[in-house]
Amino acid sequence: MCTFRMASNSNQMPRLDLHKDSKKLSRAQLDYMRIIEQQNLERVRRLAKQRSNNIMVGCLLGFGVLGIYGYSIYSVKQEKFLDELD
Repeated sequence: MCTFRMASNSNQMPRLDLHKDSKKLSRAQLDYMRIIEQQNLERVRRLAKQRSNNIMVGCLLGFGVLGIYGYSIYSVKQEKFLDELD
C-alpha cells in the first residue's frame, strides 16, 4: 500500500486555531476574517442557487428534446402516403 505525505512548504502559513490563537490576533484581523467569511457564505448561497437553476433548465431542455422526439415518431407512424404508393 502506498501512502502519500504532503510536502512541508515553508512559504505556507500554519493553520490557525481560533480558540488557541485568538489572543495573538488584532481586532482588525478578526473583523477582516469575519467579513471574508460572510462574503464566502454569500458566494456559496449564490452558487447553490445557480446550480439549482442550471439543473432545472437542463431538465426542461431534456424534456423538450424528448417531447419533440416523441412527437416526430408519433407523426411519422401516422403517415400513410407510402402505403398508397404500393
